[in-house]
Amino acid sequence: MAAIRFSQIAFATVAAASLSACGINSVPAAEEEAKARWGDVESSYQRRADLIPNLVATAKGAAASETQILTNVTNARAAATSINITTDDLSDPAEFEKFQSAQNQLTQALGQLRTVVENYPQLQSQARFADLMEQLEGTENRINVSRIRYNEAVQAYNTTIRTFPDAIGAKLIHGAKPMVPFKAAAGAETAPTVNFDMNAPAAPATGQ
Repeated sequence: MAAIRFSQIAFATVAAASLSACGINSVPAAEEEAKARWGDVESSYQRRADLIPNLVATAKGAAASETQILTNVTNARAAATSINITTDDLSDPAEFEKFQSAQNQLTQALGQLRTVVENYPQLQSQARFADLMEQLEGTENRINVSRIRYNEAVQAYNTTIRTFPDAIGAKLIHGAKPMVPFKAAAGAETAPTVNFDMNAPAAPATGQ
């Protein structure tokens, strides 16, 4: 009797190991890790979007004539936030490209604000504007880090579903498709430069 029970346990152990080796567990685990890292990316981008209205409103107070640049930032934010990408879209290169393109355009629009700051030094003296820019700089760094971690998780997932024996379960059981990583734009090896020169002596806050 004991021998039979031992054989049953041994069989169950071997079967479980075989299933695990075929990607039954490893594929969804890698997928969930990539999705979790995507959540970090979305959170970071949303934080940036939330900062922009106050940033633009504060800049308008000192640079009302720079309407085109400020409008570009506002429009780019609207375009970026209008594209909602789900975790299912992470395997759709076309949808992912739309999302990344819109976010890159917002990054470029924010870069245009550099000329505003350079031409209107009074912006640099506003404590509120300086605080908003500091938060934006931190957010851009968080975006960069979250994108790197997402790409690492995607690479691990894509490797898992393509290599034997996990590829068996990935194809036959999970129907897994490769996820799309972020691609660096030309000259974007580091986080976007939005850290304007805030080293000028600060004047008292203007009530902004």
